[in-house]
Amino acid sequence: MKIGGVALAVGLACAAAAGAAESPDGLLVGEVWAGAPVSFALLTQAGKQLVAYYDAERRITVAARDLGSDAWTTVHPEGVTHPGRPRASNVTGWDSHNYLRLAVDRDGCVHLAGNMHVDPLVYYRTRRPLDLASLERIDRMTGERETRCTYPVFFTNAAGDLMFRYRDGSSGDGSDLYNIYDPATRTWRRVLDTPVLDGEGRRNAYAIEPTLGPDGRFHLVWMWRDTPDCATNNNLSYARSRDFVHWENSRGEPLPLPITLGRGEIIDPAKPHEGMINMTFSLGFDAQQRPVVVWHRYDAQGRSQIYAGRPASNAAGGWMTRQLSAWDFRWQFSGGGSIPAEVRLGAPHVTPDGTLLLDYSTDKVGAGRWRLNGDTLEPVAQLPAAPPALPAELLRPRRPGMEVQTVVSRAGGRRYVLRWETLPRNRDLPRAEAPPPGELRLYELPDADTDGAMRVGS
Repeated sequence: MKIGGVALAVGLACAAAAGAAESPDGLLVGEVWAGAPVSFALLTQAGKQLVAYYDAERRITVAARDLGSDAWTTVHPEGVTHPGRPRASNVTGWDSHNYLRLAVDRDGCVHLAGNMHVDPLVYYRTRRPLDLASLERIDRMTGERETRCTYPVFFTNAAGDLMFRYRDGSSGDGSDLYNIYDPATRTWRRVLDTPVLDGEGRRNAYAIEPTLGPDGRFHLVWMWRDTPDCATNNNLSYARSRDFVHWENSRGEPLPLPITLGRGEIIDPAKPHEGMINMTFSLGFDAQQRPVVVWHRYDAQGRSQIYAGRPASNAAGGWMTRQLSAWDFRWQFSGGGSIPAEVRLGAPHVTPDGTLLLDYSTDKVGAGRWRLNGDTLEPVAQLPAAPPALPAELLRPRRPGMEVQTVVSRAGGRRYVLRWETLPRNRDLPRAEAPPPGELRLYELPDADTDGAMRVGS
């Protein structure tokens, strides 16, 4: 039946196939598309759990349950066909960029966005708090610059307002725009009349999500890319803001907007083909609340290395950077489409004694952990890899040729782990045959994250 513009189906988890979320088999959510890895969404809030995923027919699907219940309410939001596109807006293809994101506003209404890679805006919202039956498609937020959207991100500002960031444009030619939501009028507006990051038609920025630091500011780190070729990443950069309207560099000096390559503060002026890659950089904070950034690039001999940097403490300003690794291999990457990460980094994590812990994992030399001097960022100890954040049985594929995908949500001292399996990345290209659908299951675990280890899938 149709309710509020969506097809509504209420499904009860079969006890024989699923059981409670705490059981070894977890709780069955549904069957999912397994042709390509693409991130799903999991929210645990106000006694409810919400999941957004692609079902066996590749359709956007949203499921909800009351915590403690095995019963899921499932909806399939309707899509629309756009000229020149081979599929409806609610159906995904083989593109790993087409992840899904969920958010809940001050009034409890659910927001959903995703399935966009240089596509018209795909956005849904419920009319009533936490009520999937009222989920409806909304084809505009502001109505401007919404035909070539990628990388949707929901987050809240310091005041608790719901915000939305996305890229307008394409790889090598794009701008990052920020919207803010008004629940009283149920409308979105631009935070600024200008983009925050602007590629000027010659490049685009690949940025982490705005990160609220212990200093009360939001910190943003990004690298520029000149073309769709991932080898052309360059110039790791930084800015910070308290309100997303006024932006400044690490010395507190105002940055004129939009922030372009020429206006931004540069951490590492690496040129294209010097080893920067937008899937391997992260941000943390030291004991003095200063941002600490870690990233991959090549050394003078063209080998893969990890570097760390933080704002310099001297009057001259700038960034102090240091090479952490001494590896003897090169992660060679180039071209377009989604590629697998051969070097992975956690976020720097401050310890009670003021040192920093940094986790890494590589295909060539394995995994490990550095302890860094909090002032100089110099490695003072090489430590064994931290134990996996999830049980080994959850991380082990159960189908040949598949990879495990996970998303983690935390609430009430518990971890909820969404688990499914897919084929590996294939640069977003279709394969000769699609694999059979797989199971999407939810597991409940104690929240045991105590030392800042990398979280698989989170």
